[in-house]
Amino acid sequence: MKIFRSKKALSPVVASIILIAVTVAVSIAVAAWMGALTVGFMGSSSVTITDVHFTDTNAELDLKNTGTKTVTIVSVRVNGDRQDLPTPLTIDSGLTDTQDVDVTWVPGDPYKFDLYDASGQVIGSYQANAPA
Repeated sequence: MKIFRSKKALSPVVASIILIAVTVAVSIAVAAWMGALTVGFMGSSSVTITDVHFTDTNAELDLKNTGTKTVTIVSVRVNGDRQDLPTPLTIDSGLTDTQDVDVTWVPGDPYKFDLYDASGQVIGSYQANAPA
């Protein structure tokens, strides 16, 4: 009988605190892991306008899809004026393309180009000055 009386064990309060702490730590680790998986599946839409070439009656935009998924450009705004593309331009991730935009430009004036996808989100912007 003396042997059993001399053994010491954790009190129920301390055991409960340890169980709660372990549960919280594991749930934080699982939440971080699930969040990382979700971001990987969602992908991103981003197009970079790498350069603008002004010609007689338009501007030619050099585009690169810098996002992780394929994008489709449906319209371009030049200084706020919207131009719907006759044929939407689709660019796969990592690839480049060009798009002509109608612009009656004035030498030396600044022009801001905004690219829009079908959902109306801006997926790329660029500001350039027309050649003097």
